[in-house]
Amino acid sequence: MSSKVISLLICLFILHLLAAGSVAGCKIGIYEIKKGDFSVKITNYGARIISVFLPNKHGKIDDVVLGYDTIKEYMNETRYFGALLGRVVNRIGGAQFTLNGTVYKLVPNEGNNTIHGGPKGFSFVVWKVSEYVQDGPCPHITLTYHSADGEEGFPGDVLVSVTYALKDPYKLSVEFKAKALNKATPINLSHHPYWNLGGHNSGDVLSQVVQIFASHITPVDEQLIPTGKISLIKNTPYDFLKPRKVGSRIDKVQIGYDRNYVLDSNEKMKPVAVVYDQKSGRVMDIQATAPCVHFYTANWIINVKGKGGFVYQPHSALSLETQGYPDAVNHPNFPSTIVNPGKTYAHSVLYTFSIKKY
Repeated sequence: MSSKVISLLICLFILHLLAAGSVAGCKIGIYEIKKGDFSVKITNYGARIISVFLPNKHGKIDDVVLGYDTIKEYMNETRYFGALLGRVVNRIGGAQFTLNGTVYKLVPNEGNNTIHGGPKGFSFVVWKVSEYVQDGPCPHITLTYHSADGEEGFPGDVLVSVTYALKDPYKLSVEFKAKALNKATPINLSHHPYWNLGGHNSGDVLSQVVQIFASHITPVDEQLIPTGKISLIKNTPYDFLKPRKVGSRIDKVQIGYDRNYVLDSNEKMKPVAVVYDQKSGRVMDIQATAPCVHFYTANWIINVKGKGGFVYQPHSALSLETQGYPDAVNHPNFPSTIVNPGKTYAHSVLYTFSIKKY
């Protein structure tokens, strides 16, 4: 039997599993957590947030994250809509790093580099639903995953969990945890909701106002790999210390924003960013325990057919991915993202939504 025929049979088998709604014996589902007129839908495929429903200043409920109508579409995409990102978020230059004298070669999935954990990173695996409470005083869902030694080239077994919970009033809490079981390994988790506070089908976010509590970024080379420098951004197009519209200077940064910001605060739970959409009145305030946030304006979302058939275009959303320093494994001057055996990684994010009616 030729290799082409074997490859075809493997593809057909995978498609059969996808159509059946299960992979490796784990059932794939959609789970809603709800508190009044505030609700979030999550799938255990990639531990993704697939919808966030919120009222606007007139009481109209809208879904404020981009996404698809079916789980199968999430399986076939490379844009990471709503996905949990790991074992290491962002890019690792050259798809390799050295740890304790051993060179680890990863699976590249963006040119010669690795992004968001590789082609079979945490965004493209089925997570176990460990706990699920749909409503009541504290609606929440906890998803868990065992990442095996050698997965995508990373060393050591890691037990990972994420808990999404709704809290009063209009608060979404995200708690990431990961324990290294038997080898030192880099762990840097985040997730990738594409936010549009006007509603996922409301067009671009260029008129939405953003404030990012950071005075520095980590500059990158032509492949978007950090150079190792940490640069001041005052009076540059990257400066969002004061609230300003996303589109106010976006034409001065090539195709849009795609940079890691180093947060100013040294507090454990630190202010990250505030986003405001004047038309809907919705406000999103983000706090996190991570030292950085990656600001991305959906530059490569081009003619993407999303929910309800709406076609998403560049700048139709923004992402604010809280994280550790990117490519820290290859830059000794960056704070380490290595977790030693028996130690636990933790990262908390709190989204607080509100309304401005004026």
